[in-house]
Amino acid sequence: MPYVDGFIVAVPKQNIEAYKAFSATTGAIWKSYGAKEYVECVGDDVPYGDITSFPRAVQAKDDEVVVFSWIVYDSRKDRDEIVEKVMADSRLQGDEWKSIFDGKRMIFGGFEPFLRL
Repeated sequence: MPYVDGFIVAVPKQNIEAYKAFSATTGAIWKSYGAKEYVECVGDDVPYGDITSFPRAVQAKDDEVVVFSWIVYDSRKDRDEIVEKVMADSRLQGDEWKSIFDGKRMIFGGFEPFLRL
């Protein structure tokens, strides 16, 4: 089974095109180091729940949209090696992302799939 990193972030609606461009660049970098898939999805039907929800999880404001993303690797070992290379890549050392979204409200984690149909 592969290994998956998942992400959820709130992006101001006015920045969504900048986010898409930034993601295309970062996704290409991830893929160049061996990631098998890099997927970014803009929330289309993401209601604000009474107790919990995607918008609540990232403290999304009225002028923001939730983005749900994942990266697929062959294994946890490959993921760890790829992430180390990506984080050291000079193309990602700037602060451009800080003007696009608030990284403090990003939720992320690594997941080991147990079922794939």
